[in-house]
Amino acid sequence: MSDTASTPQGPVLPDKPRSSRTWLWVTIAVVAVAAVVAAVLLIPRLLGAGDAASGDRTTVRLGTTDASQGHWPVLQEILADEGIDLEIVSFDSYETPNPALADGEIDLNAFQHIDYLSDHNVATGDGLAVVGPTLIVPLPIYSAKYDSVEDFPEGARITIPNDPTNQARALKVLQAAGLIVLDEDATTPTPADILSGTVEVEPVDASQTAPSLNDPQIAGAVVNNNFATDAGILDQALFSVDPAQPESWPYINIIASRAGEEDDPVFQKVWEAYHDQRVTDIVVKESGDTAIIVQESPKQVRDWLAEIEAQKKAAR
Repeated sequence: MSDTASTPQGPVLPDKPRSSRTWLWVTIAVVAVAAVVAAVLLIPRLLGAGDAASGDRTTVRLGTTDASQGHWPVLQEILADEGIDLEIVSFDSYETPNPALADGEIDLNAFQHIDYLSDHNVATGDGLAVVGPTLIVPLPIYSAKYDSVEDFPEGARITIPNDPTNQARALKVLQAAGLIVLDEDATTPTPADILSGTVEVEPVDASQTAPSLNDPQIAGAVVNNNFATDAGILDQALFSVDPAQPESWPYINIIASRAGEEDDPVFQKVWEAYHDQRVTDIVVKESGDTAIIVQESPKQVRDWLAEIEAQKKAAR
């Protein structure tokens, strides 16, 4: 029999109670962890304004035809600090962003000028509204074959956008360049209103004007700013009309919403953030310094929209 087995056994005592001081340290540790977690969750909210301060975030879907341009990520960063997650939805033609807005597929769009929106509203009755103005850009003439509009030969083929408002503006640009003469009574001219000219005008989808310059049969094209940017030809314009001229106001670009939502505080924050210098500096640079940031009030631009819509309705 071993020595261990012969050792007398004492009574079995209950476990010694834990010291109250141990419980105190455990409680302090739990409280400290909870405080850290709360701080992690709270600090981002305190850093943001508006909806971010309450912990709520809002997603806004904005449709545009120039989604690849560099100012959108900057705008997204600015709005993220306001509790707004801006989702950029890309469209490849002018025909789709307004129906998408009217149908609720997106919340805002930013691709059109006042004149274009007025045409849509008169034609559809959608009543899409102006959140606020953004910029105005020229609508230049480009060519891959010639260095000047004076070099265009007789009968040269020129492509222009085929939507009514950009088509009318393009025709006025061709007239200003001395290439055609329009009926002075035509407020929204079409090719049928050309009285004389040295070139042949061919309307195509606006997105196809820049690609048409690759056709050896095409002498030139009138190309919208966003499509010229995408094509890398922005600095190759032969001729344009100064967008700062007073009569150019119908071509002020806007952010649009559905009717009755134009003063939504979140949408107004999107418009205001667009005018942040961190955004507008990139917008102007991307335009080859041709863009003019519009400082008119939303009310003024809405009044202009109402005016031009009334004129078009009266002329129907």
